[in-house]
Amino acid sequence: MTRQLSLNAFLHDTGHHEASWRHRDSAVDRIHDIDFDTQNALIAEEAKLDAIFFADAPGLWGATPFRPAGHLEPITRLAAIAARTERIGLIATASTTFYDPYNLARLFSSLDTISRGRAGWNIVTTQSEAVARNFSLSELPSASERYIRAQEFIDVVTKLWDSWEDDAILADRESGRFFDPEKVHSIHHVGNHFQVEGALSQPRSPQGRPVYVQAGSSNDGRAFAGRNAEAIFTAHQTIEDAQAFYSDIKSRAVAFGRSPEDVKILPGLSPFIADTRAEAEELQRYVNSLTVPAYGIAQLEGLAGVSLAHLELDEPVPLEVFGQAGDVLDNNRSRLQVIANIVERDRPTLRGLLHRLAGARGHNVVAGTPTDVADIITDWFQNGAADGFNVMPPLYPQLLQEFTQKVVPILQDRGLFRTEYTGSTLRDHFGLARPESLYGADATEEAHVV
Repeated sequence: MTRQLSLNAFLHDTGHHEASWRHRDSAVDRIHDIDFDTQNALIAEEAKLDAIFFADAPGLWGATPFRPAGHLEPITRLAAIAARTERIGLIATASTTFYDPYNLARLFSSLDTISRGRAGWNIVTTQSEAVARNFSLSELPSASERYIRAQEFIDVVTKLWDSWEDDAILADRESGRFFDPEKVHSIHHVGNHFQVEGALSQPRSPQGRPVYVQAGSSNDGRAFAGRNAEAIFTAHQTIEDAQAFYSDIKSRAVAFGRSPEDVKILPGLSPFIADTRAEAEELQRYVNSLTVPAYGIAQLEGLAGVSLAHLELDEPVPLEVFGQAGDVLDNNRSRLQVIANIVERDRPTLRGLLHRLAGARGHNVVAGTPTDVADIITDWFQNGAADGFNVMPPLYPQLLQEFTQKVVPILQDRGLFRTEYTGSTLRDHFGLARPESLYGADATEEAHVV
């Protein structure tokens, strides 16, 4: 079979453009309505996309009156959507800095069981000082400290998800034994951050473990991804940058004894789609015209760590404004480097830069016909830049429908994307193997039962 694309729909209130909520046809009155979430999930499922995805941070995102706020907790949302969908994968973000491993292991194992094997966990370490203050911390741990904790967190939840072997349940009415005590394992974890006895309070879920997704592009993030991630969400403006990232991550995976196919690289793509290129560009201009510059400037200042008050909206952004971005591998600078590259390459005005970032916060925004968008996807996919895409429509549900009804059929005609689901789990969709339990037949640890 021809190598197949992976395509996710990244669901984000009214759309990924920061001003989408002001569009005359937006669903801004429905962003806390689970029926709206489910409607978008069903659109994605009808097109046979791999998954839907919710980002999250356990705090009030961008406490500003200039865009929608107050997002619902994503695992709960996906559990509700699971009951009304059949095949679409369900990926939620959860932070290793602010969760406890045992609690998170229960939540995602439950989601995977409820959905019959469709759960994915987007692993983040969270870099928000404001969020830290919601969890009794006076300051956020450093990036390196957060990734050290994250690795131990992964080790713990992996052991918890494996603590019941696949054939542990007997349900033997004759003997009165519900499970085999030799196949339910305490994990006896004692580390620098966590002490967890185990076993998990529920049997192994349909996928064995949820799919491990990750989105960090810093040096620590790349090392973490090479060791652990099975899918990576990333942001790139050019195919050359995407190719360099793709090659680096695949090499890191090999260095950890993994196959390059064990990890899917999925850049973000935010497409304005219309029947003609002129119509798509006009739609993009119209939505850009709805932005509030004060909001975009505040976001950019927060990321860059500098004041932009001295800049005029319609004058070019000086290169030195982002001179401290550093190498793309420096911790916490990867997204800032994307912006610095835009400034160096395209020399936009401040207004133009704000419009570029308004569309998808540094992800690749394109405006064109369905064929234009399909051509970009095909080019990146066939030339070592992507295994698929995290699709980020600027306006929901309209531009998700444009993508699924007009771009996806082109990719199907090219033999690059499925016309029907061939499996029932998210691992099936991504072409990932179901992992064996750490406590299988070859395990040497003594079994214990809670």
